[in-house]
Amino acid sequence: MGEPQRLIVGISGASGVVYGVKMLQALRETGVETHLVMTKSAEVTLAYELPGTKVADVQALADVVHPVGDIAAAISSGSFRTQGMIVAPCSVRSLSEIAHGTTGNLLTRAADVVLKERRRLVLMLRETPLHLGHLKTMTLVTEMGAIVMPPVPAFYQQPETIEDIVAQTVGRALDLFGFDIGLVKRWREGEPAKGQPRTGQGPAKGADATARREGT
Repeated sequence: MGEPQRLIVGISGASGVVYGVKMLQALRETGVETHLVMTKSAEVTLAYELPGTKVADVQALADVVHPVGDIAAAISSGSFRTQGMIVAPCSVRSLSEIAHGTTGNLLTRAADVVLKERRRLVLMLRETPLHLGHLKTMTLVTEMGAIVMPPVPAFYQQPETIEDIVAQTVGRALDLFGFDIGLVKRWREGEPAKGQPRTGQGPAKGADATARREGT
């Protein structure tokens, strides 16, 4: 049997708490069981960035909520099977604790467990600009098996709202776990292969020119 459809969602205190909230919202109707762990700093950030949203509102989006100080929680053990973990957003402090194995709370302990069990760990790092220490820490955690995915917006889909930008980024992050829940506007997906004619439109220009040169 494969791993159960469970995903740990960590929300740390970096700016960008909306990514974690959107992640939970997007997964609610998918059948993926979400396990939320939220730091105290994240609760503070929530009040600043989403003032109309309470901590209880965020917790209600998850299937299971684990207090950040509960080191005996299920997600602190490798025997509790999951698809992996995403930290959205991920602060530099959380990144550093994960990279150096300093598991001071349940969020970083759960991330450490995911790494040791060779499961997927995605860290949506929110920091800029970056100094050499940040870059070395990102390299270290990548060498350990994590994926560092700063939530950099894409503009080719011509987003009209902040919600569009957030949804695209969250969708791309979930792609890394094999979850396609319809959030991503994919580049040129569904277009005909390059050089192939569309139905009913005759040969491609390049093919027509070649035919003329060859006298066919």
